[in-house]
Order: sequence, then C-alpha cells, then structure tokens
Amino acid sequence: KAFLNHTAYLSCYFPNSQKADIRDLRVFWQKGDVEVVHEVYYGQEIHDNINPKYINRTKMDMDKWTLQLLNAGIVDEGQYMCIIQHRDNGPPKLIHHSRCLLHIIANYSRPEIAWLHIGELKPSEYLNLSCSSSGGYPEPEQMTWLISYKNQTCSPRGHTDVSQDAITKLYNVTSKLNIPVPTNTPTNISCLLHLGEQLGSLVSVPLGI
Repeated sequence: KAFLNHTAYLSCYFPNSQKADIRDLRVFWQKGDVEVVHEVYYGQEIHDNINPKYINRTKMDMDKWTLQLLNAGIVDEGQYMCIIQHRDNGPPKLIHHSRCLLHIIANYSRPEIAWLHIGELKPSEYLNLSCSSSGGYPEPEQMTWLISYKNQTCSPRGHTDVSQDAITKLYNVTSKLNIPVPTNTPTNISCLLHLGEQLGSLVSVPLGI
C-alpha cells in the first residue's frame, strides 16, 4: 500500500541476494505484461525500453532490492512483476521472478454532519440531516448513523450516495437521515464512514440535540 502522491516501495528481495553482484544481473520491473517500469542492465540503469510515464519516477535500492515508485497515483495501482536474470557463460539464466500488488490510499476528510432544516424544530416534525466526507480512495464500504440517548444506542438506516470524480478518481460520500425529532431526553447523533477491515472507520463530531 502507498499513500496518494507519495513513494511506493515494491520489494524484489530473493534468497542470497546480498551475495549477488549487480554487474552480473539484468533486473526488469514491469507492470502487467507490457509496461516496462525500470531496467538495470549489468549494473547500468537504461531507459530505452521504459514506458514514458515512468521516466524519472523510479529508483532502485540495490541494498534492499526495492523499487521506489515516486509520486504514486491511482493509475499506478495494479500488479507489478520483477524479473532477475544472471549471466553465465551461455544465455542469461532466470534466477528470480516475483509479483506484488500495489494499492493506493487517499485519506477521506472527517465526516461532517449538516442540518437540512430551516427554522425552529418542533416535537411533531422530522429531523433532516446529512453527513459528508470527500477526497478519499479506495471506495468506502458504507456510511452509517449512530444515535445515543439515555443508556441506549440505535443505528437507523440512512440513504447513502457515493460518487467518483472523473478526473482525480477520488470518492465523495453523502448520507441523509430523516428521523422524528427527539423529545424529552438529550440525544447525540454521529455518523461513521467505514473504510474496510484494514483501514478502519472515521467518525464525525457528535451532534447534540
């Protein structure tokens, strides 16, 4: 995983790599089956075959056998392949082949609750709220609401819309909630943006009624 517009680190470490002399090796990094990302030819970096979108965006750390992909974008997501060949007396011999999958992460803004109600609230009316978060990646799992009063909590269903910007590919999320106005007891309302098991959740500042 790498954060948007930061450096991604793609490992190609293999057994006995510390004993290998880079001057005897050809190292290729490619994305998918066609795009050459980086190439080291017997100790020398060459750029003849590299896809133009990777020019001046890659560095190879030979001590850690890691490719650094600078300014990683959402279009850089995908599977990368590392191929290492060793030259003997005959044709180059394949000594290592590995793959890694790159995922890009962009932080969502903290969910923010807004009133969709004009004028004074009355006990017989409905409370209309929205909760929004923007500028994140990947697509979130869901947005939920949490209402706390006395010693009880409930999670009513809201209507959630998720949209993706056509240019940046970042996601915006909005959920709307319509519930009867709470009466006779202090009530806190929060909304939670669920980003998945590994990324956790974001929670809004509670709204007090």
